[in-house]
Amino acid sequence: MRFEFFIAARYLRAKRRQAIVGVITTISVIGVAAGVASLIIALAITNGMRRDLQERLVGSTAHVDLMRVAGDGIRDWQPLLQRLRSLPHVTAAAPGLYGQVLISRGARSGGGLIKGIVPKDERTIGNLLQAVNDGSSEELSAPLSSDPAGQQALPPIVVGKNLAETLGAKVGDTVLVTSPQGELTPLGLVPRYQRFRLVGIFSSGFYQYDSSYAFLRLTDAQRLFSEPDLISVISFKVDDLYHADTIGRAIEAAAGKGFQTTNWMEQNRELFRALKLEQVVTFIVLALIVCVAALNILIALTMMVMEKTRDIAVLMSFGVRAEQVRRIFLLQGLLISVIGTVLGLIVGYGLSWAGGHYQFIKLDAAVYSIDYLPFAPRVVDALIVAGVSLGVSLIATLYPSASAARVLPAEALRYE
Repeated sequence: MRFEFFIAARYLRAKRRQAIVGVITTISVIGVAAGVASLIIALAITNGMRRDLQERLVGSTAHVDLMRVAGDGIRDWQPLLQRLRSLPHVTAAAPGLYGQVLISRGARSGGGLIKGIVPKDERTIGNLLQAVNDGSSEELSAPLSSDPAGQQALPPIVVGKNLAETLGAKVGDTVLVTSPQGELTPLGLVPRYQRFRLVGIFSSGFYQYDSSYAFLRLTDAQRLFSEPDLISVISFKVDDLYHADTIGRAIEAAAGKGFQTTNWMEQNRELFRALKLEQVVTFIVLALIVCVAALNILIALTMMVMEKTRDIAVLMSFGVRAEQVRRIFLLQGLLISVIGTVLGLIVGYGLSWAGGHYQFIKLDAAVYSIDYLPFAPRVVDALIVAGVSLGVSLIATLYPSASAARVLPAEALRYE
């Protein structure tokens, strides 16, 4: 193959009698490089979106949630929690009481999802309390103190960054939490409300949580909802999050009749399915750029065969076989593809690294759930993209190389 490769490389870099052939060859290289770089960047973005969303979802929430089928909450939950904590593959468990409320400060208000927690248990199944960057969540664990007048201090609350901005609240402010689960009076159902002191604001970077989540101590939430010794869910962390469904079924069986589990994959199935579909569609659309570049390779090689017809005839008259002539032009098209592919990989991975490192493309968190465009280039994507690029380009060389092999020396040299 050294002879064929030598001739192919010489033809590729030789000066052209027709400048248009050299221009089309350059365009072919640029086209392949642009297609490969676009594919690498697009796949890096979709992989980054999937990775960041998964990490934030899994890090912020439990892997498995156990609830009552009837939805009336779990009573006498302490023995059940202790028993399920010791199950195989369960690494942590925490009780929680959820409830929709209205949180207000002065004339500003916003809907929120309150979660009553036991702080030391909650920190083992999620990292939202660790994401407090203004104030501290430690006061959720401290007993209530009294002021100098002997009155009990307001109970603490921790809210998300966007919810705090909606309320115009800062650490130390007092907020009013109103529960729709009120008390029946002669005047009708009166909502229950209680004042809380804002002790911490967390920022997870995930809009769904930052705009609506708030944490109370479990006893304070039970008092607000008038549900003593009741929880709505027991949340679990497991040792293999990709087998959360199987482990969830084991937890459900151990809990007994009347319980059901959900896991993070079920709760976010549509989101990850949409991301996967987007990745496939993006790959197909951008692969068309490589196909266009392959057409340029076909045109460039066809014009080169026409330009080199006399040279081919001379080579064949010296004993070069048709198979060798075919390989010369196959290698020439492959060289164009390899140069373009390597350049595209360098540009694609360079831009992906810069985008992931500097995070210079910002997003609207309210729309995309994350506040910047993530990039996560993978080696396997480079192999797939390079394989597609080289394969399509190789197909484009079949016709011109076959045409070159069919040149008849006597006919080509008849009028020379």
